[in-house]
Amino acid sequence: MPQPKENSPIKRDILFRVHLLYAAFVLIAALVFARLIWVQLFSSEVAYNAERLEGRIFTDEIIPARRGNILTRDGEPLATSLFRYQVEMDYGSPGFDSLRTFREQSDSLAKLLALYFRDKSAAAYAQAMQREHARRYRVTYRKDTLVPRSEGGLARWWDRMRGEEFLTVKLYDTLRDHTPVALFPREIDYTEWQTLRRYPILNWNMGMTYRLRERDERVYPQGELARRTIGQVGDKGNYGVEYVLRDVLEGRDGKARRQRIARGFYGRVVGGDNSEPEDGLDVVTTLDLEMQDVADRALRRQLEAQNALWGTALVMEVATGDLLAMANLSRTKSGAYAEVKNHALSSRMEPGSTFKLAALLALVDDAGMSLDETFDTGNGARVKVGRTTVQDSHGLPPLNLKDAVAHSSNVFFARAVYETYKDDPERYVDYLRHLHLDRTVGLEEFGAVAPIFPAPGMKIWYPDVSIVNMGYGYAIELTPLHTLTLYNAVANDGCMVAPRLVREIRRGGEVVERPERRVLVDKICSSSALRKVRECLEEVGTTGTAKQFFRDTTLFKIAGKTGTAQFAQDGIKYSDGYYLGTMVLYFPADEPKYTVLTAMFTRRGRGTTYYGAGLSGPVEQQIVNYIYNRQREWYGRVEETDDAHYARMVKGGDIAQIREAAGELMPRVVSERRSGWGRTRVDSLGRVTVTPLADDPHTMPDVRGMGLKEAVFLLESRGLRVAFTGKGAVREQTLPPGAKIQRGQTVTLKLR
Repeated sequence: MPQPKENSPIKRDILFRVHLLYAAFVLIAALVFARLIWVQLFSSEVAYNAERLEGRIFTDEIIPARRGNILTRDGEPLATSLFRYQVEMDYGSPGFDSLRTFREQSDSLAKLLALYFRDKSAAAYAQAMQREHARRYRVTYRKDTLVPRSEGGLARWWDRMRGEEFLTVKLYDTLRDHTPVALFPREIDYTEWQTLRRYPILNWNMGMTYRLRERDERVYPQGELARRTIGQVGDKGNYGVEYVLRDVLEGRDGKARRQRIARGFYGRVVGGDNSEPEDGLDVVTTLDLEMQDVADRALRRQLEAQNALWGTALVMEVATGDLLAMANLSRTKSGAYAEVKNHALSSRMEPGSTFKLAALLALVDDAGMSLDETFDTGNGARVKVGRTTVQDSHGLPPLNLKDAVAHSSNVFFARAVYETYKDDPERYVDYLRHLHLDRTVGLEEFGAVAPIFPAPGMKIWYPDVSIVNMGYGYAIELTPLHTLTLYNAVANDGCMVAPRLVREIRRGGEVVERPERRVLVDKICSSSALRKVRECLEEVGTTGTAKQFFRDTTLFKIAGKTGTAQFAQDGIKYSDGYYLGTMVLYFPADEPKYTVLTAMFTRRGRGTTYYGAGLSGPVEQQIVNYIYNRQREWYGRVEETDDAHYARMVKGGDIAQIREAAGELMPRVVSERRSGWGRTRVDSLGRVTVTPLADDPHTMPDVRGMGLKEAVFLLESRGLRVAFTGKGAVREQTLPPGAKIQRGQTVTLKLR
């Protein structure tokens, strides 16, 4: 039997190498498989790279919610948000690849934009668009390449036989820059965009070639009116309604998933984690736009006239505590006045004589003092009371309590409070606490600060000194809002309500929340005491320190108090001459509807006043008169009857115009002439008699009873210079009628 042949060494070597190679492949496959398992299950690299890739393709865009409006009580906007739009062009878009079409469309768009914005010519718009397109869309030479001349095997064989198988072709690169470029010279509003979006290119007739950028802009339609109360949020400060109710106003932002189309341009992805924004709610304040405007104007005029440092004017609705006006003006470095600080809430100072209402309440209600109680006031001399001295600003005889309020006697109240409570000062302090004078009355979130309230046992309490000073408005520090709230309680039959600045929270026209009236003290005093206190406050407006502003009116009666306080605070001494002048009142006194306060801070100077009545009285008078004239139910109205009613006066002037106007309004017009100038007289039967004026150009005519326009025209036609004061019809003239006149003379007319 033949023996098997043994494998040769060469064959064994080849087999070994095959096995080795096989093992290597198996090992590599195992490593690759292990790597795949690691990458898929354990490594964060894939997730990281996928996230990076997704971040380059997809992005989550925050869609800002529209901030809610701040409105007056009547719905007028004080702060609102407007969307502003800007078109950002993508000149590298494939939609602009056709240069001919782009030039045609951009020329048309340029003409329309120039006509709409009127800031530059159509040629300038067209050149700008074509210049940007040339910068951001370029076709550049790259290299030459060879391509077959013909297709098909036979044709290529024939070209090869002729030595012309290939052609030289130039290769170009298209370079695109998708950086957005603003198109409009300014941002536009929604109404403007509805017009512009119909223009060429902007109507998408060349594809997706631009994006519309939106921005929510906060605007204040009333300008600086009540600006400190409305407030703001941001880098320039956080205060007022804008800040306090920011959570209500801001709403909730939405989110949109967008996919990258080109650099800087994204399209919205349908579905996904998208959410629509929820706009903020509207805040309806208690402010009355017209009252705020009147208070601001009156306060501004008086500050300028008195060169004062700052002032605040407040109007409160008695029953609800609603603040209908809150003006705060401070003198700036330029000398103008602006809403810089909310003095009504944060300027805490010694109030002076307006605090005598608190002392009056304690004396009448707690101590049972009669209005006939009399004290010697020292007739202007310094009087020792306790361990301090007190003096009135003017000499006064011995006064009873009612007259002491009317004439604001410091000595009377210092002596009355000291003599009544010197043995038990805690009793007086407790009564003031009952009046809510030791803590805030509301609006703390808007910046209202707490009073400085001394009491026995405190470091700022000085025996036989503090109680005297607290009798006439010193030692204690209050804000103007606190003083207003106290007087409003007297007007509100003794019920002290917290001041309120927010009336409603709305979503559209639907009320979401309505803050209720908050009562601080149900009854600050007894009804009998309240009647006595009101009687004293009414005397201030008839015979007291406010009589110059309200004594002569027969339309309504006010009740209130004036106050003048020397200022010593923050390193300033009483002797430096700084004063706070205040007047606070409610009206009509018999049935109060409104409480009004004006406080002005000034420094004693030549030609100006620092007393409360002189400083704040003119502002109070203007505000009160405006409110009264606006309330039609408060004054008589002409009832419709069959009786004829005629004008009580007809102004003089051109006779032809008098005859025409009076002939329409009056039963009869009597005139000797039909032209020229004349004076008028209206009798009890409504008959108008016109008396012609002399035509002598060298004689002073009688222009009394004429309107300003007619009088000036007539006098200047005779060569006279005319000055005037007042408004209405001419009542007085400095040159008497019939006097000889010369050209260039000046005549002053007084109008009423």
